[in-house]
Amino acid sequence: MALLNLGIVAHVDAGKTSLTERLLYEAGAVAEPGSVDAGTTRTDSMELERRRGITIRAAVTAITIGDLSINLLDTPGHPDFIAEVERSLAVLDAAVLVVSSVEGVQPQTVAIWRALRRIGVPTVLFFNKVDRGGADVDRVTAQVRQRLGARPVLLGTVTGQGHREARVQAVDLDAEPVVAEVAEVDDAVAARWLTDRPVRVRDVRRALRRAVRRGELVPAVCGSAITGAGVRRLCDVLADLLPYGETRDGPPAGTVFAVDRDGHGRRVWLRLWSGRLRVRDRVRLTGGRPEPVTEIAVIEPEGVLVRRSVSAGQIAAVRGVSARIGQHIGDPPRRHGYRFPPPTRQAVVEPVDPAQRLAMFAGLAELADEDPLVDLRLDEQQAEAVIRLHGEVQKEVLAALMEDRYGVRVRFSGTLTACIERVAGTGSAEERVRERGNPYLAGLGLRIEAAPAGHGIELRAGIEPGRLPPAFVAATEEGVRAALRQGRYGWPVTDCTVTMTASRYWPRQSRPHQKFDKSISTVAADFRNLAPVVVAAALRQAGTRVCQPIERFDVNLPRHTVETVLALLGRQGAVVHDTAVAGGYLEVSGTLPSARVPRVVAALPDLTGGEAVLTTTFDHYAPVTGEEPPRLPRRGPDPDDREAWFRAVPR
Repeated sequence: MALLNLGIVAHVDAGKTSLTERLLYEAGAVAEPGSVDAGTTRTDSMELERRRGITIRAAVTAITIGDLSINLLDTPGHPDFIAEVERSLAVLDAAVLVVSSVEGVQPQTVAIWRALRRIGVPTVLFFNKVDRGGADVDRVTAQVRQRLGARPVLLGTVTGQGHREARVQAVDLDAEPVVAEVAEVDDAVAARWLTDRPVRVRDVRRALRRAVRRGELVPAVCGSAITGAGVRRLCDVLADLLPYGETRDGPPAGTVFAVDRDGHGRRVWLRLWSGRLRVRDRVRLTGGRPEPVTEIAVIEPEGVLVRRSVSAGQIAAVRGVSARIGQHIGDPPRRHGYRFPPPTRQAVVEPVDPAQRLAMFAGLAELADEDPLVDLRLDEQQAEAVIRLHGEVQKEVLAALMEDRYGVRVRFSGTLTACIERVAGTGSAEERVRERGNPYLAGLGLRIEAAPAGHGIELRAGIEPGRLPPAFVAATEEGVRAALRQGRYGWPVTDCTVTMTASRYWPRQSRPHQKFDKSISTVAADFRNLAPVVVAAALRQAGTRVCQPIERFDVNLPRHTVETVLALLGRQGAVVHDTAVAGGYLEVSGTLPSARVPRVVAALPDLTGGEAVLTTTFDHYAPVTGEEPPRLPRRGPDPDDREAWFRAVPR
């Protein structure tokens, strides 16, 4: 049986979860469709999702349509969770993009469409809510052409639009409007059509399948997920026109796209691209050691069922493997353009009840493990947790998860734009054993140099190989990375190279007739604790620059509002890179500091009568201009006070 991994994606409230429920019903997987309002949907399994009526985490279920087995991924629709959508797209064979025929194309629709194109996922459009007042399929089709730049091929017509009794009739593949669209991208169909020769359905189907795979055409179906109108036609299109999943022979290769926990512990969700993975197999993660698979549960129409193995093309929940989202098993195909954007806001998390601080730390650590976009920094000495996020809704969701899952009520304070620091020059420092008050039995020299943007932090053992035991090198790296979490201005330091220039240690010793004596022997903690002192001194010499996140924006707006909107963007520090006319609208693109994005979002509806569509994505970091860069309150000792560092972590 052919297998298709299919994502249901949409802007918030377009009806994608309702469509997922209707597909389950049409396939006979459920007795009746679940309701988002009633909290009875199958894919919104989290209590928080049922209560709020939104999808927070991508969920997987399975159906069978004829001879086609489909794994359905229901994804979030709120902009704060666009990264959850993107990491799900990386394991899909195809997607259904749901667009409300009432609200039309929304900013989130544009963001998702661009992600689909960037990763190369074949797509079908479903114009939902034709049974609602204000529905206009023709208007939405025009918006898709103008604002998405797509070429939809409408394979259904609606009668009684805007009323509960709305019905959808299928459009045959040999109908003139369909053939005309296909002829634009296929020479063989065009040759027969232009010479008035009969165009065979099988030729149109074959050409349309090729065009869908290449992203040249997008099949479109209209209907209602609530009443079921048009959903059967959508099922036919899925089975008829979408490319099935490709599988490869060879060793197991898979991509991890989700991590969660149930009553039995931690599970890793992966898409297997090739080979077969069995229980007790030992798999090697990207950059890791081989680990044994202890349990495999495969997505099937009957549910998540424990099996002895999983085959290429399938999605499974695996236990025993400590993988993180985005890691790979083996050598899977790489999907283009897939990356985790860094969070652009940060806040301090505090428990409402101070006695629950340790429980809060443990809960936040688990949630950060499940979501790599929750950038968590725990400072146990200062009893503080700093978390980097993508938006306000994500904060609300984290707070609700902490209370529901761990019984810990938390609050957020000090929300700021999340900046970074980059090394400005080159700095060196050295601490010698038992000199200038050094309390550790370790000597260490480090040189810090700037590296290209995106390089990250690299530690080089510049000392001659074998001079320092591996355990001490690892401890030094741990201390260096911990120290670089706070730079001269309190922000994380990145994009630098740290080279070890000197090292000294006292070999493992014992006094006569006694066991190992720590007071006269160097241990790993000596290097771990000494490294931050040396890093602070080297950074003081090198200097750092505070850099703020800059986002790329694309705003689609009516032409008569251009001057007003450009003035707004200019006041907020935007740099316009390009403008283009698209279907009567003007597309303006450029860059804008992340801190100014909320002001633009708030002002656009009034300036454009609600017609502007704005999308933003992280682009790069740029130095903050001005006399005094923003400072983040430091956690820990003053970097200029050497003795304070020694007192902070006594030997």
